[in-house]
Amino acid sequence: MLDHISIQCANVSASATFYDAVLAPLGGARVMDFGQTIGFGVGGKPDFWIGPRTTGEGFRECHIAFSAPDRAAVRAFFDAAVSHGADVLHEPRVWPEYHSGYYGVFIRDPDGNNVEAVCHTPE
Repeated sequence: MLDHISIQCANVSASATFYDAVLAPLGGARVMDFGQTIGFGVGGKPDFWIGPRTTGEGFRECHIAFSAPDRAAVRAFFDAAVSHGADVLHEPRVWPEYHSGYYGVFIRDPDGNNVEAVCHTPE
């Protein structure tokens, strides 16, 4: 349903470095880079954008869930996030309350957003 989403960051450079690392295990990479506005995606189409904070005041938390091809990618996302100093909200595990194959991890990005990697298939 979504074509793309964009979030505002306090420090675009720090967030870009973070997302370079955590999206790589999911097959994601920088697709477009306009300096302070960067688009990430898989296969050449940017569907996740970051840019500088330009509107509003204070912090407005977002929840962003990235699709992982398998559970190993969820764990690799987690490892990359932790190695880049992310706060861990929930370590990788099955979430049966969502459905029996839901395997996800939840961390905080450099701006404090709740970022998830999720795989919907059994191991």
